[in-house]
Amino acid sequence: MLTPPRTVVRRDGGLYALERALQRRGFRHVAGADEAGRGACAGPLVAAAAVLPEGRRGEIDELADSKLLTPAARERVYDEVVARALAYAVVVIPAEEVDARGLHVCNLAAMRRALASLRTRPEYVLTDGFGVDGLDVPGLAVWKGDRVAACVAAASVLAKVTRDRIMVELDGRFPGYGFAEHKGYVTSEHSAALRALGPCREHRFSYVNVAAVSGRDGRPPRARRPAATTPDATLPGLAPRAFSERSDEPIERPGAPGGTVGVALGEQPRPPVSVGEDVVMEGGVR
Repeated sequence: MLTPPRTVVRRDGGLYALERALQRRGFRHVAGADEAGRGACAGPLVAAAAVLPEGRRGEIDELADSKLLTPAARERVYDEVVARALAYAVVVIPAEEVDARGLHVCNLAAMRRALASLRTRPEYVLTDGFGVDGLDVPGLAVWKGDRVAACVAAASVLAKVTRDRIMVELDGRFPGYGFAEHKGYVTSEHSAALRALGPCREHRFSYVNVAAVSGRDGRPPRARRPAATTPDATLPGLAPRAFSERSDEPIERPGAPGGTVGVALGEQPRPPVSVGEDVVMEGGVR
């Protein structure tokens, strides 16, 4: 029995080399998946998936790891990805769901759902950094995949731009934290605002820095988010700023959200496929 020839991808082959090599081996539709917001202590976790077309149409000027692009360049690349992609999907996981289920579980579930929502069925999946099990197609986890594979870079831009836009909107609803500048990541300015104002409902109470200023750091991570907060709540770090956008309405923080994991954006998804246990827990792929 003959062994098929090895596929060699040169390190200097550029951002499209890995996808082109897979396409030469018969995997025409290669999907990339990535996330934004893992390290942030406020705001949602956002995952995205994208399938770029073969050939020159799939080559996007300025496409790169979203972290290496300026905000203006990310917006330009985002528009190009949306216009050119054969399929794309974005899934948004709210902060309370990250607290309830855990960051890694939510991250895997979001990427599974984004991939399952693609109208064009992927034949191969590339992910950034770590593998996503439960898929019904072969896949490969690529170290720094958003700098190695174009489809992963495209997914990283979709996730990053979507999340940044959400954080800018949250900055208007929850002023004082600087969400529009640091996007919920743990900067010195954000830490100072947390100490001064206490957390708002968009913070992740399962993170130790948020738990510490909320007075709930002695509880297990998934029990740190308060079920409800009132003006006279006995949580020593919660200041009047820790209210919803209506200043007379206390934050309602459900301990176990009842909806599905995230909201899929971007396109009408294709019919559901079996993508693993977490999708069953979500109530099925839409």
